Order: sequence, then structure tokens, then C-alpha cells
Amino acid sequence: MKKPASKILTVPNIITGIRFLLSGLLAIFLIFEQTTTIALIAFVIFVIAAVSDWVDGYYARRYQAVTVLGKLMDPLADKVLVTTALVMLIPTGRLPAWVALVILCREIVVTGLRGVASSSGIVVAASGLGKLKSTFQYIGLGALIFPLGVLPIPALYQIGLFVVYIALILTVWSGLDYFYKLRRVFLED
Repeated sequence: MKKPASKILTVPNIITGIRFLLSGLLAIFLIFEQTTTIALIAFVIFVIAAVSDWVDGYYARRYQAVTVLGKLMDPLADKVLVTTALVMLIPTGRLPAWVALVILCREIVVTGLRGVASSSGIVVAASGLGKLKSTFQYIGLGALIFPLGVLPIPALYQIGLFVVYIALILTVWSGLDYFYKLRRVFLED
């Protein structure tokens, strides 16, 4: 049976779709030489995409517009945005590759854990720790994307990197937390 378009084309789902597009646009702007203008545009794109993560979730809950498609696509859009920023910042020298690797590996593992749990009929909602991790990721990555010299904060990149390291700790911690909470799924025969 075909789903009605109104169940697919909801405001939160459209916002999530826009986040995917913004991630692609962010990648394009991070490819170019990072002049002040280009970096500022990349930063604005990143901030809009990061804020849209909060907006679509708030709207979906507030107006009971939660859909199966949204439950699938929203976390994927978040991962695509963070992955884009992480990977594109490596060649700029603003982010060590190993940090991006650990964060991306955790995301893959947790996505796999959620998939296994889902196949066992267990729905795994985002935890408070996971949301805190995302907030630190967004703040740290935003600071690393922001152009130097625009604000009178000479250590902006160091601050951004420090926040990303906090996000890294939260990333590993929340990954272990997901594994611990789902351990019974893996202990079943």
C-alpha cells in the first residue's frame, strides 16, 4: 500500500532533507582555499545545518509529526553533517585524522548496534549522553570551520580542538553506554 505524501513530506522530514543538501554544500565550500569569505560561508552553512537538527526534532515532537522515515533519516543526516565536517577539516590541518577516525568508527558501530537491536524489536532512542556529544561536536567543529582573524580570539582553533576532544571523550563514552544497554541483545542465543 502506498503511503500518503503527507506522511513523507512533513516539515521535519523536509528540514532533514535540507540538512543533507547543506552537508553537500558544506563539503564544496570546505574544498576551496579557506579565504575569510569562503570560510565564513562554510561556517554559516554548518550552523544552519546544525541548528536544523534541533529544529526538526522539536517540530516533530511538538506537532506529533514523527514518522518512520524521519526516525531513519534524521540521525543519518546528523552523521552525514558531522562526517562531512570531520573529513573535510583533516586536509586543512585543523583536525587530526585519528580524531575523525575514532568518531566515525563509533558512529558506524552504534548504527550497527541500533540495527541489530531494531531487528530484535528493540527501539533505541537517542540518549542524553548522545545529545550532549552531538552538541560538543557541533560547537567544536563550528569553531574549527570559523575563519581566523574575524573575531579577536587568537586561540579559536585551539579552543575548537579542545571542545572536539571533549566531544571525542563523550563519543567513546556514549558508544560504550549504547553497547552496555544493548548487551542483552548480544547475549541471546
